[in-house]
Amino acid sequence: MAMRSTGFSMIEMLVVVAIIAILALMAAPSFQDQIIRDQINAALPLADIAKTPNAASWAMLQTFPPDNASAVLPPADKIVNNAISAVAVEDGSIHITFGNRANGVINGKILTLRAAVVEDAPVVPVTWVCGYAEAPEKMTIHGQNRTNIPAAFLPFACRSRTPKK
Repeated sequence: MAMRSTGFSMIEMLVVVAIIAILALMAAPSFQDQIIRDQINAALPLADIAKTPNAASWAMLQTFPPDNASAVLPPADKIVNNAISAVAVEDGSIHITFGNRANGVINGKILTLRAAVVEDAPVVPVTWVCGYAEAPEKMTIHGQNRTNIPAAFLPFACRSRTPKK
């Protein structure tokens, strides 16, 4: 009578390792996308530096500064962090340029925040519209949208509600 081993054979182990490898390869792109989204979310607080002088200009003059100097901000290439190479102000828009240690997919790309205001009520605070998003009801957006980051990588608040054609 032969004794049978109760362990796993080498082939069974290789099959399990192959299945785990396939599952890991399927999950890897979603991890990459999440890293890009996290870099974009981490970049948004840096734009707060430019929001305050823009909102103050609207409250006092009902216009927006045409550039960083008019907003009493440092030059665009001096407002940086690990993932951002510049923050530029332009007529009601804040353009965030990704660079430095940003993921290659968004390196050199721009995310724009545009000012939305109630034209005939300057006391209403400025609302900032991110990327491809639409203005809130009864508000008018100022500035040009230069966002060129694929919508799939943008936070949900920066995406359009209507599909692009």
